[in-house]
Amino acid sequence: MASPNGAIIQVNNVKKSYRRNSIITPVLSNITLTVPEGEFLALMGPSGSGKTTLLNLIAGIDRPDAGEVIVGGENLVTMSETALSKWRARHVGFVFQFYNLLPVLTAYENVELPLLLTNLSKKERKEHVEFALRLVGLEDRMQNKPGQLSGGQQQRVAIARAIVTDPNILVADEPTGDLDKVSATEIMALLERLNREFKKTIVMVTHDPRAAEKAHTIRHLDKGELQ
Repeated sequence: MASPNGAIIQVNNVKKSYRRNSIITPVLSNITLTVPEGEFLALMGPSGSGKTTLLNLIAGIDRPDAGEVIVGGENLVTMSETALSKWRARHVGFVFQFYNLLPVLTAYENVELPLLLTNLSKKERKEHVEFALRLVGLEDRMQNKPGQLSGGQQQRVAIARAIVTDPNILVADEPTGDLDKVSATEIMALLERLNREFKKTIVMVTHDPRAAEKAHTIRHLDKGELQ
């Protein structure tokens, strides 16, 4: 998955602006970033500095106006929407601040969702889902719906959903932003374990210095520039 120089993510001279009516707002200017395979990177910076935009470009959710985004040897900028969608499903797991779980589904069903797009049999899906929920310590809450779980438990379900397809990369946008201190500590310990034991490359946006401390590397964004 990594390129010959050991980088799994290579962002080269990327620029990104957003247009609203006739107003153009620059968000990222000439960003260059190399992330080695197996890295745990924290992106910090004030609100509006472009952290989430950069994360979305790395994850193939958004496209830059200029520059290259090469992930696992694939140039995301030149991919069609269909190819990019398939690439994301196979290689990237997403963890969001507000969990993004479907309230009508159980923890098991929420985690199974990404697998419904694969060719796995029902038995294989069951094995994958149970392993992921066991890994995040929720094997006893599989049949609970999100409303029956604490915030920390919901985020663990979200992490199980992110890893159930065994992606190479996890992108996490403020994963502890909606959690109390104890739950935040548990979530960061889980992300650390996924990085250490399962060799997941993690790129995390955070405002929380305690969360950022768990990363190997911290980079700061300010006014669209990487420090």
